[in-house]
Amino acid sequence: MSAPLSSSGPAASGPARPDYDWLYSRTRAGRERGPQAARALLDHLGRPDETFASVRVVGTNGKGSTCAMLEAGLLACGLRVGRFTSPHLEAYEERVRTGGQDLDPQRTARFLDWAKVNAPDAPFFDLTLALAARTFREDGVQVAVMEAGVGGVSDATQALGRVVAVALTNVALDHTGVLGETVREIARDKARAARPGVPLLTTATGEALDEVTRVAAEIGAPLWTPESRPGLFDLPRPPALAGPHQARNAALAAATLRTLGYGAGVEAALAATHPARLERFAVNGRTVLVDGAHNPHAAGVLAQAVPRADVLLFGNLARKDTAATLTPLLEVAPVRVFTAPGETATPPGELAAQYGGVADPDPHAALTRALALTPQGGTLLVAGSLYLAGTVRAALRAGV
Repeated sequence: MSAPLSSSGPAASGPARPDYDWLYSRTRAGRERGPQAARALLDHLGRPDETFASVRVVGTNGKGSTCAMLEAGLLACGLRVGRFTSPHLEAYEERVRTGGQDLDPQRTARFLDWAKVNAPDAPFFDLTLALAARTFREDGVQVAVMEAGVGGVSDATQALGRVVAVALTNVALDHTGVLGETVREIARDKARAARPGVPLLTTATGEALDEVTRVAAEIGAPLWTPESRPGLFDLPRPPALAGPHQARNAALAAATLRTLGYGAGVEAALAATHPARLERFAVNGRTVLVDGAHNPHAAGVLAQAVPRADVLLFGNLARKDTAATLTPLLEVAPVRVFTAPGETATPPGELAAQYGGVADPDPHAALTRALALTPQGGTLLVAGSLYLAGTVRAALRAGV
């Protein structure tokens, strides 16, 4: 077992900014990925994940919204609740929450001081997972809502102990270089997050559900779906989160709460909000809708929820399927502004040349341009990346 995290050192003498540069450098390609390395790091910390019950949330899209609703429902039941999600929109500490509040950056700083000495080669995601588990133990968390990063059985969150339920939102093509080239392959990886005797709940459909059903039987996990247990997934009213797709996320959250004996929290879950999920802003007589849709499935769902806008502000990462993500959004808005949400973004100039529109690699300048192109009373839709959503959201909240 490692030495405990100390409250002494730089953080104790006054506020110190966490060394985010060091932390983000841990994302370099080639680092070990998967539950084995994460388990070793948790063991090094004294197995903090064994002190609270974990509800794992896996799936291609909708995980963040489902986690937000689960957190709200569990809090309403009077529990001490933790929440671990990714990525963040504006501040790293959004990833780790206790009692509905983001982590204090000073706790991040102290943990990173420990990690530099005790786990210098650990990957970024594993470090954040370990920080969350350590925080939840220190704060006396009873139930933690734990969002998977990529996949299910191959994700670091597979290392968690005391998993009491697994909620699988849906399965679509994304991260194909890691999880598989087909929906069935991806569904198998995600479904194998299931554990013997632990409820597996899903709103997946079609061939993905077929594969999930097979995996659940192999593992010995009881499988609950809207078809097999309609009452479990029933909603007394629509959720506060906008878009028809949120009804399925809400149904999954409600079913999970009821399965765990916390059905009294369903109303609070339905009232939950979550940033950058069709989040609405009013800017000088214009409506701005900010959404983190960043893969083909999410973009298709968004296009159904917002069939018409005046301007689209789009930017995404080059490792994503840009063409398939952008295609459903092209019919939404006749005017397009393309930008770069990060250094590894698809070049906006190339997108403008191929699909028609204007380009500005600076997201702030692109937002200003997109707003100028949006008529009074009109709508600007922002999509393509959670990183872009976070940047735009921060600018809008600061008054652009």
